[in-house]
Amino acid sequence: MEEDEMDCQDNKSKDEEEDEQDESSADKEKQVYIPGVSRALKDGEELTFDPEAYKIFYSFETRWSCLSFDIVKDNQGDRSDFPLECYTVAGTQADKPKNNEIIVMGLKNLNTLEDDEEDELSDDESDTDNDEKKNAVMHSVTISHYGGINRVKVQRLGDGIVCAVWNDMGKVQLWNITNALNECSKMTSASKDEKQTQEKPLFSYSTKREGYALGWSKVKQGDFASGDQCRNIHIYRMHEGGAWAVDQRPLSGHSGSVEDVHWSPTEEGLLASCSCDGTIKLWDTRSSPADACVCTVDKAHSSDVNVLSWNPQDALLVSGGDDAELKIWSLKTIQFGLPVARFKYHSAPITSVEWLPQ
Repeated sequence: MEEDEMDCQDNKSKDEEEDEQDESSADKEKQVYIPGVSRALKDGEELTFDPEAYKIFYSFETRWSCLSFDIVKDNQGDRSDFPLECYTVAGTQADKPKNNEIIVMGLKNLNTLEDDEEDELSDDESDTDNDEKKNAVMHSVTISHYGGINRVKVQRLGDGIVCAVWNDMGKVQLWNITNALNECSKMTSASKDEKQTQEKPLFSYSTKREGYALGWSKVKQGDFASGDQCRNIHIYRMHEGGAWAVDQRPLSGHSGSVEDVHWSPTEEGLLASCSCDGTIKLWDTRSSPADACVCTVDKAHSSDVNVLSWNPQDALLVSGGDDAELKIWSLKTIQFGLPVARFKYHSAPITSVEWLPQ
């Protein structure tokens, strides 16, 4: 009898050890995988989508591919109640210049993934009409645009919304998208819906070559900047009556194409730019073009510097380049050419960066 009890205890101990080992293995399996740092994927292994990492996750498609999009900040304030609704603007890269569009999109009925899972479980108990009302949907209003669109940037000016566009015809244009947004917000179809409208640009400026760098100032209303493949940065200012004028004297100093420009969110007139020449420059746009460059970071990246973004609260700047690195720069020490942090997790060029707005 005693031997039987001992055998049972031994078996129980083994079972407990195996359970602990299983739990330990499960914990190891949940470790964060960092490309370039963690082990290489084995043959047949692939990274999969983990729904627990997201509150919401949706995919929407446009008729043509879009190289650039921007989020429209509405006037309804910060909110977190579901379902959510947001508006975006994108520019197309169509097969022919005449087929391009500025697309104003309303992404509606965005529920949490948990809500979507509950809806799927209760499909048999609900009506089809009710299900459709709960589905996420994209409504859009398109504006005809001649030429492929390289970059779009949106800004609220008074009661209107203006979209700046860089196109592959070498033109920087401003479009009033207020009416398109209003039309989009009124659309109530339970399925994907699209309308077309016609607008003319508020402003147009032709350059020798196309570009990709475009940015609005958040401090000086109506000011924006563009950078092109001719290494030039132009500053545009809004005057009384809603008219814009461009300074014909560009900010020059880069030796390669200007890839991105970004205004300081706190300092009036302070503009950052990056280029294929591997540098980052800071400009005081209140000074004459000849004296505007106040800082140059040589070899900011080992190759092209593609993108920039200012931190909305702190004096920090993030940059990304063809060397697959992300670097953080402090305005207090950037003149010494040393980043305060660097991240080398990617293996391909970085083409988009942005700080969390809050």
